[in-house]
Amino acid sequence: MNFKDFEALSFDCYGTLIDWETGIWKGMQPWLLRTDIGIDRDTALAAFGEVESAAQAATPAKLYPRLLADLFPDLALRLGAEATPEEAAAFGGSVPQWPPFPDSAAALVQLKRHFKLVILSNVDVASFCESAKRLEAPFDYVFTAQEIGSYKPNPTNFTHMANRLAEVGIAKDKVLHVAQSLFHDHQEATRQGFATCWIDRREGAGGGATKAVSDQPKTDWTFPTMQAFAAAVEMS
Repeated sequence: MNFKDFEALSFDCYGTLIDWETGIWKGMQPWLLRTDIGIDRDTALAAFGEVESAAQAATPAKLYPRLLADLFPDLALRLGAEATPEEAAAFGGSVPQWPPFPDSAAALVQLKRHFKLVILSNVDVASFCESAKRLEAPFDYVFTAQEIGSYKPNPTNFTHMANRLAEVGIAKDKVLHVAQSLFHDHQEATRQGFATCWIDRREGAGGGATKAVSDQPKTDWTFPTMQAFAAAVEMS
């Protein structure tokens, strides 16, 4: 395969373009400062990955800010201290403040010259609109968990995107799915026959805020950053 084989790039947003681990960690700070339990970042993120994936599977129609607010008391107890309703609500509302990775906006500008840009995200419309402002990129198509009614890795999310893109003349074999999460994205994208590009933001240093997978799914390309990916496209 060559990058010139594709017409569109479909992106996971949070973890790939938006630095959700920094956002999650910052969102926990009021509770951590109050309780002073001394949890380190990697432990907190790993616990989040387990709790979030379970919540998404159990309540697929729940909007992401509410899902985060509702899971936070359980997450807090797992980490060693109770959370107040105010802390849970603040955590749930923190998504619009999650920062982009420093290379995301510039890389998207480069990639936009060659491809249609698509979002397939586990988030609600309002939260994504705020994140899109931070990314400064005009996405051509946006598909959210709110619209679809389920969260990745549910197969429905990828099928929905494939069907909607086919309606505008973009076949599945012309779409390259670009994502950080092996759990949310690459396992199911590979099963459904998408070509895939892994943006390995953690460069092999564990799953972070993403639930761990038992088997490494096959990916067609791997890059440590969006900047590296965009540079490779320019050279192809």
